Amino acid sequence: MTAPFASGEKALLLDSKKRRYMIELADDGEFHSHNGFVAHASIIGQPEGVFVHSTKGSEYIVIRPTLEDFVVEMPRGAQVIYPKDLGPICMLADIGPGVRVFESGIGSGALSMTMLRYGAEIVGYELREDFASRAKKNVASFLGEAPLARYDVHIRDAYEGIDAGHGTFDRVVLDIPEPWQVVPHAEGVLRAGGILVAYTPSITQASQVRETLKGKWIDARTIEVLHRGWHIDGQAVRPDHRMVAHTGFLSVARFLGRTP
Repeated sequence: MTAPFASGEKALLLDSKKRRYMIELADDGEFHSHNGFVAHASIIGQPEGVFVHSTKGSEYIVIRPTLEDFVVEMPRGAQVIYPKDLGPICMLADIGPGVRVFESGIGSGALSMTMLRYGAEIVGYELREDFASRAKKNVASFLGEAPLARYDVHIRDAYEGIDAGHGTFDRVVLDIPEPWQVVPHAEGVLRAGGILVAYTPSITQASQVRETLKGKWIDARTIEVLHRGWHIDGQAVRPDHRMVAHTGFLSVARFLGRTP
């Protein structure tokens, strides 16, 4: 049986119009909206899926947020990679328990926490200390303190190189404006058979990455992930009027360590 809600954990409130509100529970806390307020005490100690009511009679269903919910709603200092790309990146990079990842462009930590949840060990480079601090706080906020032992963030510029002292990596994952500048450095720390994935907003950036992924690299490809929802209400079935179309391009290749 799922444990009841406790003070200090996050909860997601869904109203009758499917609007979502993420809160952090506190013994004396209150969730306020134009529909009145809900005392956190009415949620704490209750099981997931409980119904609560505001002071104005509005009803909410309370559940625990998923990683997708948290990424969309979490505090951020930089633009995040959205869920529609996070899953494919982890699949393309074959992220799993114990995989050593070099990540550059930490931002607000959305990709970091996704890879950490998959069990990866990350060495990250981030130019801005405030972004790095926010990323670590977001990781701890959703995953807890334990994964921070697998999250080694440095305030450094990956364009200038990757410290050999970090050892050999299984994967290199880049979310930076000019990832092609890091490819030569990646060749010095990535094991043979390792994988590089670069996330780039524009196709011209992706093209430059692909030009660099030659010689010692094989199986290079670039994809774009589109996300279209569907309206389903009885026999009324149609695509949603809006869709999450372009966000970025994912370029991936495998490193041989020699020219094939």
